[in-house]
Amino acid sequence: MIRRRGLLGGAASLAALAGCAAPPRRLGSRPQPTFQQPTAAPAAPGGDGALRSIAFGSCIDQTRAAPIWDTILAGRPDLFLFGGDNVYCEMPCTQARLRRAYAQAAESPGMGRLRRSVPHLAIWDDHDYGLNDGGAEFAFKDEAKAEFLDFWKIPADDPRRGREGLYHAQVFGPPGQRVQVILLDERWFRSPWKRTDQRDAPGKERYLPDDDAGKTMLGEAQWRWLEQQLRQPAELRLIVSGLQVVTEGHGWERWGNFPRERQRLYRLIADTRAQGVVFLSGDRHIGALYRESGGTPYPLYELTSSGMTHPWRDAAEAGPNRLGELFTDLHYGTVDIDWAAAAVSLSIRDIAGKPRRAATIPFNQLQVQS
Repeated sequence: MIRRRGLLGGAASLAALAGCAAPPRRLGSRPQPTFQQPTAAPAAPGGDGALRSIAFGSCIDQTRAAPIWDTILAGRPDLFLFGGDNVYCEMPCTQARLRRAYAQAAESPGMGRLRRSVPHLAIWDDHDYGLNDGGAEFAFKDEAKAEFLDFWKIPADDPRRGREGLYHAQVFGPPGQRVQVILLDERWFRSPWKRTDQRDAPGKERYLPDDDAGKTMLGEAQWRWLEQQLRQPAELRLIVSGLQVVTEGHGWERWGNFPRERQRLYRLIADTRAQGVVFLSGDRHIGALYRESGGTPYPLYELTSSGMTHPWRDAAEAGPNRLGELFTDLHYGTVDIDWAAAAVSLSIRDIAGKPRRAATIPFNQLQVQS
């Protein structure tokens, strides 16, 4: 999304962000990690292989200072999830410019320490995809995918190398303590948005809801794959979506712009009886928590954490299903799991690691009722 004012750094910075839902940018003991593709659940403090602490963030400009990495590393998460816009390609993006952006990111001391010491997974959004608010129409997505696979050291036999898109899933932990991470690709297959008829009007800033039954968010291949994933056994499912899912109240990129597709997602959760779904999203340069219970199989919660290097300081928008106010300082998100209490806690944490927005959800509230 493109925002025209209010980002850290003043007017010059505004031209620096794009699809990251802000202004457009020109283009106990732990095992050693296996970079982007850990082959088994990392040892948790209890020594039972279950995840207990997961950190999450998005919108990381490789040209800016990123002191928040020190805070994240001090928290010693069991897993880190990169939610998209993990680098910013100068626009118009070319493969050479994207490769240069990744090279700069590789030189980041904080990101480097995390990649060496914490198991992690990643998905892209529009800035590391290469086109602001881009979708299936992007002509150079194959080249962008090649750079992603190289930077994140995706193994040669990984399914992502042999199919379109970058969607991926992995289950961590033993039976009874399984966390499934599902990374959705909402760029490769996505149909064009419906342009606003009133640019910058509250709730209609860039795009309008589009009821066209022919438009898709994920593409049929990814939808079939997602159904298979939701049928896998897991106690908690973290669906990482670059774009906000349940969120209402704005006209930037979001699942609500394709209401048929969002309802299809809700129906799929119900039909597969997939328990424990929680959404993690980015793109917006703000932190927030949301809860939606209208037309959903059970209350669906969403944690948006976006702006690890450049939050949208003066963001303001309606939030009919938001829990509390927006958080607009530097931040990251955490998912903390209390297996004994059968509950998950979602938090937006500031540069000091202090929770500034939080919600705790018992597992028994995240189940399809008979």
